[in-house]
Amino acid sequence: MLKKILITTITIVVLVLSLGAYAFYWLSSFMPKEHEVTALKASQPSALTYLQGSTSELRGKILAVVTSTNKMGQSNKKTGYELTELSRAYWVFTANGFKVDVASVKGGKAPVVIDADDMGEYDYAFLNDPKAQQKVTQTLFIDDVDPNDYAAVYFVGGKGAMFDFPNNPAIQKLVKNLHENNKIITAVCHGPAALVNVKLDNNDWLITNKDVSGFTNDEELFLIPDAQTIFPFLLQDKLSERGANFQLGETYLEKVVQDGQLITGQNPWSVWTLAEKTIEALGYDPIPREITAEENSIQLLTLYKQEGYKSARSFVNNNNLKYQQVLIVMHSIVAFMKMNLSEGLDLLLIANALR
Repeated sequence: MLKKILITTITIVVLVLSLGAYAFYWLSSFMPKEHEVTALKASQPSALTYLQGSTSELRGKILAVVTSTNKMGQSNKKTGYELTELSRAYWVFTANGFKVDVASVKGGKAPVVIDADDMGEYDYAFLNDPKAQQKVTQTLFIDDVDPNDYAAVYFVGGKGAMFDFPNNPAIQKLVKNLHENNKIITAVCHGPAALVNVKLDNNDWLITNKDVSGFTNDEELFLIPDAQTIFPFLLQDKLSERGANFQLGETYLEKVVQDGQLITGQNPWSVWTLAEKTIEALGYDPIPREITAEENSIQLLTLYKQEGYKSARSFVNNNNLKYQQVLIVMHSIVAFMKMNLSEGLDLLLIANALR
């Protein structure tokens, strides 16, 4: 391992020194321009073609549940719900005829995590929509929620969910009620923490023998090396401990698993697919939606992981799609940090081919 780290470090240093200022200029060229960011931040729901095609039929209500926790345990690390995990599902649900209520463990204003690197037009449109913002600043108190009002529940991720979802009696009661009435239960990223302590009347865990996904150990520990001391448990470990059949996807790439009425997603890049699978599970065909540049990039990265560089380059050459180049570069950096030099270089070449 030490030899591998040394070789990788020397290689990166040599590359940077040999290319000098050009290397930094080249990498920074993948970042969105200031005027593009300004326009993105001004996104309005009324300007989004997808939302203009929303169905006028009111088909029911979906409850989105977010964390009320703003700090990770005894650490000083801030947390909350992930905005992108709520905003994208929110638009899919509403565009397809479902009213969305937002509840939290404590009710009222919920703490939010906004990662500028992941924000797109739908996310900023959510921030700029007064109705959506009222829902997250005045969330319903989970104890007051009537399960009979909803066709489905969606547990939004965010690391705070690891602290206040698992042992909350109201959440457990809600999930059990929906399960017993054959309604849809969905969760993404850290959201499945809501499911780990739900027991049925026969004393079995709800998720025993169920195919599920969620934020993986690898994803967690890469971002937070001391996660095992900060969190009450690692989500993948706990889901497996409860007897779930944990479905492991590629790190930081889309993975959505459906087992009957239960739909779970691995990470934030799984939200679009999970939300549309929720609509299908509710008995409707999702309205057409233009696939985002981020989704195209995730598809390209998945193809690279599964079939290698040549297939990924061929896909780029034969499909005139929009991509989020900076996402490819970020995965390249992750590969370098994991000492996977060949993958890091491959992804840089692919990102460069997209320019």
